[in-house]
This record gives sequence, structure tokens and C-alpha cells, in this order.
Amino acid sequence: MQQGLGPVAAVYCLAAIGLNVHFGYTGLLNFGQAGFMAVGGYAVSSFVTTWGLSFWLGCVVALLASAVLALLLGVPTLRLRADYLAIVTIAAAEIIRQTIGSVTLLKYFGGQDGLQGFNSSFAALNPFSGRIGIPGVVTWRPYDFWTLLVSWALVALFCVMVWALMRSPWGRVLKSIREDEDAVRSLGKNVYAYKMQSLVIGGVIGGVAGIMSALQHSAINPSFFATDTTFFAYTVLLVGGAARVLGPVAGTVIFWFLISFLDLFFGQATSGTDPSIPAAIMNSNQASLMRFIFMGLALMLLMIYRPQGIFGDRRELALDAR
Repeated sequence: MQQGLGPVAAVYCLAAIGLNVHFGYTGLLNFGQAGFMAVGGYAVSSFVTTWGLSFWLGCVVALLASAVLALLLGVPTLRLRADYLAIVTIAAAEIIRQTIGSVTLLKYFGGQDGLQGFNSSFAALNPFSGRIGIPGVVTWRPYDFWTLLVSWALVALFCVMVWALMRSPWGRVLKSIREDEDAVRSLGKNVYAYKMQSLVIGGVIGGVAGIMSALQHSAINPSFFATDTTFFAYTVLLVGGAARVLGPVAGTVIFWFLISFLDLFFGQATSGTDPSIPAAIMNSNQASLMRFIFMGLALMLLMIYRPQGIFGDRRELALDAR
């Protein structure tokens, strides 16, 4: 429960909401959400740590930088087939991660060690003291609970925003583009402009996820934004159901609960002098990887037998990849 409702889960939920705008509602194959998160997180941390500027100004710049990244990625790709965007975004995310971790930019971004000490303005707003939660069931430290509360508040805010947008004429155009963009173009709509707007909005939400990831850890380094970050966010989205407002929320809770449960189960089954699973079959080091193997198998079965996700609609995955 602690992992399923914790601040890390909320960060992945924010990332998945951004992907829901891209993939679920518009049919854009963005495989570089980790890049948007890195831009958002590093914009804030470097503004405070490297240049000594305001944390809140850094937040504004982080959102603007995420929007600019979306424009840079969208301009050369959104007029082409969907797979071009997938290739560009996954490459861009890795380029960003390698660049901010490079020795050349060490004085700005801290290299592979990253940055810390940038969250004092955010921490100063924390109204809590002492551990908070249900004793014996789930508890959090004051700062963790404060980060959790803000993160889930942002999740609620963006869920309401997405709900309102997708029920507007603008949102209906996005869903039409996902189904058949040629038909939408024949009606006189500027498909390219709508795709760009979707990419910017989802990218900015990804930037917010990056900010909260940095604040949750009270530090930031390139390893936070590896390729598996995007894949986890996609797993969260697909488990809950694409093109469902609350799909990322449900997927987040289910995904992190199962990850934590499997880790605990296999850890206990391979520990002690007389483990339930003999060392000849599996040792403790191998046990730590079993959660990912089982989640991978579960995702494969989900895509075969219920590709729309647990709470999704199969028709929502009718993507036009031309």
C-alpha cells in the first residue's frame, strides 16, 4: 500500500497522464517521456543550485522548457508517420540524459552525481511534523507525506483538466485524429496543429512529473530518467486503460502494489536458512528480478486478452499510424 500510494507512484501517474494525452487520446507514439521529465527536473534544480535563482522561477522555466522540447521534437516529425515520432522521442530522451550527465557540463548539472539542495523553498511550506499515516499499516515521514500530498493533488488537477479538454470540441478532434487523421483533414482541420498542441500539453505534464521526481528524492541525477522510466509509465497507462481519465491512476496503484508484493514475496521465499524456494532454483539476487519478469508476462497476457487495459475500451486503441 505504501508503494502504491507513495510519492514515487504519484510521479509515474503524472508521467502516464501526459502519455495518455499523447498516446491514448491522440495516437502519438511518444517513447521519450523521460526526456520531458529530465528537462523539467533539471531546469528547476540547476536554476536553484547552479545559478542561485528562485525555485518558483525555475518551475516556470521548467514548464516552458518542456513545451519548447515538444516543439523541437514535433516540428520535424508530426507531418510524418507515427513511428518517426517514436524513433525521435526515444533518441531525444537518451541524448538529453547523456548530455546532462556529461563531464563537459559538470559545473551546470553535476554530471553523474547530479544535483541536490534545491528543494528548501518547497520543504519550507511543509506543514507536517512527525510520521503521518496509519500506525502499523502505512506511515510516511513528514517531507515524504508533503511531497505525496502535492503530487496527488497535481494528479487530481490534471485529471480534471484532461476530463474537461477531452469533452470539448478540441478533445473530440484529437480523438478523431487518433481514429483517422485523413478524415479529419478532409473536414478542414489542421491535423498538424492539433497534434502539436497535444504533444506540448502532454510534454508539460511530463515536465511536472520530472519536477516532482526531483523534489521527492531531494536530489536529481541522470539515472532517474533512463529509458525504463518511460516504459514503466506506459505500463501504468496500459494496465489502467488508455484514453480513460482515471486509467493512469488505477494503473499506478495496481502496478506499484504488484511490484511491491512480488518483491516482498520472492525476497522472503529465498531468505533464511531454510528458504521456501531452494537456492538451487533461485537465489536472493535472482529473486529481486522476478518482479519484473512476472510483470512483463502479465503485461503480455493483458495485451493479448484485454489490450484496452483493465478499465479501458478496446475501441480506444484503434490507432491510425499512417
